Amino acid sequence: MREYILTLTEPGQLLSGVSFGLASLLVMVASCAAVLGVIALNGMFLVWWERKVSAHMQARLGPMTTGYWHGWLQSIADGIKLLLKETIVPLLVDKPLFMLAPVVIFGSAFMAFVPIPWGEHLIVADLNIGVLYITAITSLSVIGVVMAGWASNNKWSLYGGMRSAAQIVSYEIPVGLAMVPALMASGTLSMQGIVESQAGGFWHWNLFAGGPFTLIAFVVFFIASLAEVNRAPFDLPEAESELVSGFHTEYSGMCFAFFFLAEYSEMFVVSAIASVLYLGGWQCPLGLSLIPGPLLFLAKILFLVFIQLWFRWTFPRLRVDQLMHLAWKVLTPIGFVNVFGAALWLVLI
Repeated sequence: MREYILTLTEPGQLLSGVSFGLASLLVMVASCAAVLGVIALNGMFLVWWERKVSAHMQARLGPMTTGYWHGWLQSIADGIKLLLKETIVPLLVDKPLFMLAPVVIFGSAFMAFVPIPWGEHLIVADLNIGVLYITAITSLSVIGVVMAGWASNNKWSLYGGMRSAAQIVSYEIPVGLAMVPALMASGTLSMQGIVESQAGGFWHWNLFAGGPFTLIAFVVFFIASLAEVNRAPFDLPEAESELVSGFHTEYSGMCFAFFFLAEYSEMFVVSAIASVLYLGGWQCPLGLSLIPGPLLFLAKILFLVFIQLWFRWTFPRLRVDQLMHLAWKVLTPIGFVNVFGAALWLVLI
């Protein structure tokens, strides 16, 4: 056995193995740095954009003028402020869980970017179970929220954490059911494969592949995804009028910034998933390649993010009983009907 091992570890093979390992490590570090850059820029841009949307909808003067041209410096100033602020840890918190919670939530949002396809050859990792991976990794956020609520030793935080656990677990069911018609139409769980199956123009998009059923599934997915990322009118875990700030009441500085970045990253991720599943991803609606795929994909994502921002400044917050009723008695039955309807449509039409 010893002689066999020695014959495998010749100097040339060892050096080539080391160089391959270093190259892989450098690629992974570069990919992580790129994703972190996207998350940071996305957070600053969406904060600025949300202020602009709210200012136009509610005639606010501050976001329209503060920070020079259209208030663009305000988001940069907020980012610097968060970096410089002290992270205050209250005396009676469970410190290990208190510090770990924002890392878990941010890590969940960060890792969800891995299988998102930006172009034909522009993807961190084309996983053959990309949809399943994203569904699983984004579910970790509820663990971080519950950890933050419990560890804060604050009744408002605990209420927010428990609300979030009930909300996210409930709405994962209609989200999963809404994904199934698109997966049946594409015949794959690979995010890149789903996009490639929708080539040739918008009439080949999964939005229309299952007739009215996939169109309804897209609407169900979009509504349920708002609850998954705690956006209004489903923002009960952080309801300021009831729970101060909910599960992140006791957080400040960079710990709060992690929650902040994770929320806007999750908005971006669910919009990217909806674009991949139903809107052709980076494919051009006309079947041509007039616009670069990454720019087209980004435009679709930002359009869906704009709808999320629009909802926040339009609809009032639901009550807890209304939230659960919508999940279990409205969206979930519609999801099951859509799965069977889309399956029959794809087989018979």
